[in-house]
Amino acid sequence: MSSVVALGQWVLPESPYALWARGELDEQLGLPEVLRVEVIGGEFAVTPYPPVNHALMLRDIHEWLFRAESRDGGFPWRVVQHVGVDLAEIGDGYSPDLIVVTAEVDLLARAEDRYLSPNEISLVAEVTAYPSAHNDRRPVSGNPTKWSGYARTGVPYYLLVDRDPRQSGVTLFGEPNRGEGTYEVLGEWKFGETVRPPEPFDVEIATDAWKPWSV
Repeated sequence: MSSVVALGQWVLPESPYALWARGELDEQLGLPEVLRVEVIGGEFAVTPYPPVNHALMLRDIHEWLFRAESRDGGFPWRVVQHVGVDLAEIGDGYSPDLIVVTAEVDLLARAEDRYLSPNEISLVAEVTAYPSAHNDRRPVSGNPTKWSGYARTGVPYYLLVDRDPRQSGVTLFGEPNRGEGTYEVLGEWKFGETVRPPEPFDVEIATDAWKPWSV
């Protein structure tokens, strides 16, 4: 698998975040639509869209949540994909793999909006891809990541599916410390185990078919 990750530090007419928020950053950079652009720690990051295995894992998460919703007419969660998150508070903008909101969030009223706000999100899920996985994990050497950005803006739960063969597995983070930009670990599972998040999520996600990436 060949991939390229770019972090931008050159001159733009406005901050990367301001351009991202208006949907103009990719145009300013002259990027094709097959690349995903995010602003992480105030700098833009460009990554290719991930491979099929990545999408299949997201499908599994989405399907298990949908099954839980089908069993229970009062199921309080709704799942959306391909929607950005505007973290205006810290000047970042992410394109998460999957977002879970409560049924109280009126998604139909937001149908034409490009982004959701952190205070509308109950859980965000990211599936790592080579070679940009470091952007999804805890920061190293103090460099901000999406993990710390979600925590700093108060997203209650962060589900990380790490496909790195050196540390593959699933971790649920919660109890965000907004001041420190950190989470507590609420649960950890290896690939092949059934993911059973604690309350308030009454779901089970089978990971038997999940595999680490190969490069």
